[in-house]
Amino acid sequence: MGERVVIKGARAIVSCDPSDTLYRGADILVEGPAVVAIGPGLDSGGAEIIDAGGMFVYPGLVNTHHHFFQTFVRNLAAVDYPSLSVLDWIGKIYEIFKLIDERAVYYSSLAAMADLLKHGCTCAFDHQYCFPRRAGKRLVDRQMEAASLLGIRYHAGRGANTLPKAEGSLIPDEMLETTDEFLADCDRLIGLYHSDEPFRMTDVVVSPCQPVNCRRETFVESVALARDRGVRLHTHLGEGENAPMLERWGKRTLAWCEDLGFVGPDVWYAHGWELEPGEYRAMASTGTGLSHCPAPAILGGFPVLDIPALGRAGVRLGLGCDGSATNDSSNLLDSLRVAWMMQASRGKERGGCPSAYDMLKIATAGGAGLLGRGDLGSLEPGKAADLFMVDASGLEFAGADHDPANFLARLGATGPVSLTMVNGKVVYEGGRLVGVDEERLAAEAAEACDGAVRSRSPAYSGYARR
Repeated sequence: MGERVVIKGARAIVSCDPSDTLYRGADILVEGPAVVAIGPGLDSGGAEIIDAGGMFVYPGLVNTHHHFFQTFVRNLAAVDYPSLSVLDWIGKIYEIFKLIDERAVYYSSLAAMADLLKHGCTCAFDHQYCFPRRAGKRLVDRQMEAASLLGIRYHAGRGANTLPKAEGSLIPDEMLETTDEFLADCDRLIGLYHSDEPFRMTDVVVSPCQPVNCRRETFVESVALARDRGVRLHTHLGEGENAPMLERWGKRTLAWCEDLGFVGPDVWYAHGWELEPGEYRAMASTGTGLSHCPAPAILGGFPVLDIPALGRAGVRLGLGCDGSATNDSSNLLDSLRVAWMMQASRGKERGGCPSAYDMLKIATAGGAGLLGRGDLGSLEPGKAADLFMVDASGLEFAGADHDPANFLARLGATGPVSLTMVNGKVVYEGGRLVGVDEERLAAEAAEACDGAVRSRSPAYSGYARR
């Protein structure tokens, strides 16, 4: 038995369990990393007490797609993502990405993880495909160090681009790896950070960046490695690349992935706004999942993903921030709100809108399912004590606090939460990350950003730095 904690007297606990249980005036007993009991009047003898009076308690959000390194390439009007196609944007932004170094990856990851934790995200997947030759191969290791420092649960997607520009890629050659380089490092990382243990704090996902910028063999051999080592697979799909894929291979991206075996219950894609209804059914038939990233879709002016149709087809869904070079934010509560409003904007023509609670379930239990984490995503005895608390007693919430399940997205309750707990440990409380000198880390991060990109890229000319 580990440390005993009782979260006492919560105004409401939104469990997101299969029965959609809502508790009122209840406690949560935590022992070590796990929830042991939920209910009123739990025995708190010998336990640390966390006063949850006035609080709504939710399962920790699960972020299923991100690019932490892009935190140092945000708020940058010189590369105007809303005015560009995805492929044109890639051609411009990689001229900045190639400047990223190991120190920048470490501190940009800290910045992104801090934003996630402050807004209720307890488990994050990051698709780290940025490996400039000058940066070396320890970038994911540095992200693991950052995750350990802040206490977030972290699944690392080791990505890569392998196709040269001369063969149709958009990626600068100094950012390419060979398939053998990529897979060797995936194998190394799996050996260090993967396990099948419940409550594990780290994992590794084999994540070639995108079919349009990789060799075919990269995807074929990724499938072989992942299935041999028992880890998951991830890539970008359906975000504007279908036209060049049709020209190059004579088929759409999903069909190309199907041919290579890059489908299945251990696979999920990011974006998917180009997917067609027949492709929804094809994905569902193989159990392949999808991370919905609403902010970059709306900022890019792309189609609104048909969440009801995907759900009817049986496609498994999660929620993602996506990278800060398109979203500018790592606030998954904000993504939750945007996702729900995007669905509302098409609700009448599509015969209805998912509820705000439906979107919360996608962001919790849905995301946990994509990552293969049966121990996460809901508040139930035996599951991980990953949760966050929102103070619902403020004047700004008066008259709207009767429905805790729909509360977050409908009200736009997207600010910093009151408390975040990961694996039974409080990692954020009262506006402060626990156990770190946030001011020092912020200053060091700004220096790392200056050194890597802001002092070296012409995209920042005309801006006064700190």
